Amino acid sequence: MRTETWGGLTARVVGGDDGQGGGDGPLVVLLHGFGAPGWDLVPLAGELGAPRGARFVFPAAPLSFSMGFGESRAWWMIDMVALERAIATGALRDLSRDVPAGLAEARAQLEALLDEATAALGASPERVVLGGFSQGAMLATDVALRSDRALGGLVLFSGTLLCEHEWVPRMHARAGLRVVQAHGRQDPLLPFTLAERLRDHLTAAGLQVDFVPFAGGHEIPRPALARAGALLRDLGARSPGTPSTG
Repeated sequence: MRTETWGGLTARVVGGDDGQGGGDGPLVVLLHGFGAPGWDLVPLAGELGAPRGARFVFPAAPLSFSMGFGESRAWWMIDMVALERAIATGALRDLSRDVPAGLAEARAQLEALLDEATAALGASPERVVLGGFSQGAMLATDVALRSDRALGGLVLFSGTLLCEHEWVPRMHARAGLRVVQAHGRQDPLLPFTLAERLRDHLTAAGLQVDFVPFAGGHEIPRPALARAGALLRDLGARSPGTPSTG
């Protein structure tokens, strides 16, 4: 494992032929969730069943703050009072109309990281998988829909629908892109119904969505890892330079 700075973001790089991103295997960029330490998802590199030679990049979000325990980072800040109120009352937390302050800045940094990481690692764009957990999944979706960069796949663990009026018109441009989307039916933070709505929009626009519902909360279960791993193994079997439908 090694540490790099791309797009102004510090990232851990693991996997590949040398354990530090070498080789020409598929490249997976995974974004952690709100409040997590920057390296929260690094263990997933060994849990996805990825093909031999797959490279992983785990960026740390740019914002650092205190939640009273260890390192906490965010791609953009959220209204914690509103979140706690929604959890306490059981109110539906519908963020579909939200365009969060700080989203555009996070998107620009992630775009820069993707440009620099793919160039540094020699990754074929059509073998790049972008994804994340919770807030990281939201940012991954936003970048995928607002960018025309080639992608091999999108992996969304417990994300939600944001910016509906802006995202939906852009989805048709990604027709054919493979998506693994997983969400817990008992998620107390990001409602399952909103995940279903995101799935329905993506499917209607022609994206190939492998939807993984599960009996659980705000988490990444084994079945979701298995389905994401299957996507990576398929990309690993594809020769570099093979065109992608996404």
